[in-house]
Amino acid sequence: MKYKKESSKGNLIVLSGPSAVGKGTVLSALLEEYKDIYYSVSATTREARAGEENGVDYFFMSTKKFKSLIKKNEFIEWAKVHNNYYGTPKKYVEETLANGRDVILEIDIQGAKQVKECFEEGIFVFLAPPSLDELESRIYGRGTESKKAIETRLENANQELKQVEEYDYLIINDQVKNAVKKLKAIIIAEKCKV
Repeated sequence: MKYKKESSKGNLIVLSGPSAVGKGTVLSALLEEYKDIYYSVSATTREARAGEENGVDYFFMSTKKFKSLIKKNEFIEWAKVHNNYYGTPKKYVEETLANGRDVILEIDIQGAKQVKECFEEGIFVFLAPPSLDELESRIYGRGTESKKAIETRLENANQELKQVEEYDYLIINDQVKNAVKKLKAIIIAEKCKV
């Protein structure tokens, strides 16, 4: 009996959810323990937070530079969120997938919608908080934003949580370890798909 050989193209995994749900934390933990996936660093016009590094956490750039890349069609997706631009550089993702390696994107809800339009075969995972109260606590706990910015993020989160049905998978981020375990299981299962 012959079996179909695994696809020579990698899988694109999109991890998204509301602000402060823990996307970055879950992704960092996943990348520590699962080496068969590549992270695509996003570009942004927002200011770097304490401890963030250019080219590692984000490609930090001016609004002018970001807009010039939009005009050149250099992003798979981009969005203006909380008055800042965010986007996924196209070249790295396409080359990595073509070489048979899986790529994971950590992006917002708007960006995930754009990716779905051009990568229907992507695997879309929604990371949700255990509750809105917990999400509010996490946003305030960051201590990185003004009260007005926090209120905007909470309003947006209410709307974003309604988008879960657009995704292939839902993971409740009650504990990072459990969320990582589920995300890893999804990625491995998708590699075994017939």
